[in-house]
Amino acid sequence: MSQTETPTEPQARAPVANSYRRPAVLIVLLLVGAGAATAVVLRPWEKETGQAAYQNKAVFALADVTKGDISATSLQNGKLGYAGSYKVVNNADGKLTDAPSAGQVITSGKPIYRVDGQPVIFMTGSYLPAYRALDRGLKGADVQQLNASLVALKYATRSQIDPDSDYFGKQTYWAVWRFQKAMKLEKTGSVPLGQVIFLPAKQLRITSVAATVGAGVAPGATVLEASSTERQATLKLNASQQSQVKAGDKVTVTMPTGKSTPGVVSAVGKIASTEGDKTTVDVYIKLSKPEETGALDKTPVQIAIVSGVSEDVLSVPVSALLALAGGGYAVEVVDAAGAHTLVRVETGLIDDGEGRVEVSGDGLAKGQKVAVPAS
Repeated sequence: MSQTETPTEPQARAPVANSYRRPAVLIVLLLVGAGAATAVVLRPWEKETGQAAYQNKAVFALADVTKGDISATSLQNGKLGYAGSYKVVNNADGKLTDAPSAGQVITSGKPIYRVDGQPVIFMTGSYLPAYRALDRGLKGADVQQLNASLVALKYATRSQIDPDSDYFGKQTYWAVWRFQKAMKLEKTGSVPLGQVIFLPAKQLRITSVAATVGAGVAPGATVLEASSTERQATLKLNASQQSQVKAGDKVTVTMPTGKSTPGVVSAVGKIASTEGDKTTVDVYIKLSKPEETGALDKTPVQIAIVSGVSEDVLSVPVSALLALAGGGYAVEVVDAAGAHTLVRVETGLIDDGEGRVEVSGDGLAKGQKVAVPAS
């Protein structure tokens, strides 16, 4: 049986709040509901009877109560590009005699640029830069990343060098010797500072060239800037929503062409940044089908983040919700004869993308019609 409510004062359509749901969902609805609140300018109820009734039929339309799955979805603006941002810092002293072009891809174990005609080799490592010459007897994290790269590049086997070892021993010496021979470098078995650079990627995509071929490059100078070749989407999330988006949340990325591709939140930044009056955190998204995204960099995209799902539930358009003066929300059910009845509802998840909200209430059923503001 439907339930009627008699507000002490007519209320405009307003955003829903649900204390049992994630705050992110509430923020999404505030955005949606703000438009809905301005859509109704006439008093929707007759105070004398408590019966919901529009004075002018032109101000409302009808929408269906549907049943099915609903996702808590937040729409965000983001960018599509490449993961990682690296500065390639030179440690050799001389003139830059060769450099790659922007957009060129360099694979680990290959020369990335040349100083005085000698190649500087890119190797996969950690964020620890090369800071000293490497020779027999040394230990350290820089030696460990050298050992790991020598094994990965097939200059030594795992039985010869443990890739986790941080010791420069006899086998490291011979692996370096073989590497230098392959690169047509002087075969010394030791690595002089400036011969190798380490960056945390298997391939680098050059994004800009900071130095000029033919000019001198001093140790410590930035020669190139690069990214990885891994496709990635990013967005700047309002800092107040930081706790509502987490690694593992599913997303859909929609490109300017209208084509969509799936992904998952890989990381949410912990440090906020402020620009003007906006404080945001960075959100990083791993694409499930990166091959579908092309090669454009810093392309604007729309990102739908799904933070929860309710299955087999009733839902109505967000704009169908009415704020009751005593608190809570109702929808205005319109029967086949045109009679209007307010039905108090409990709200659940909101799908920002579809503009629908999960609802439940006495007498509310799939297939009923509810009043919404006329467009």
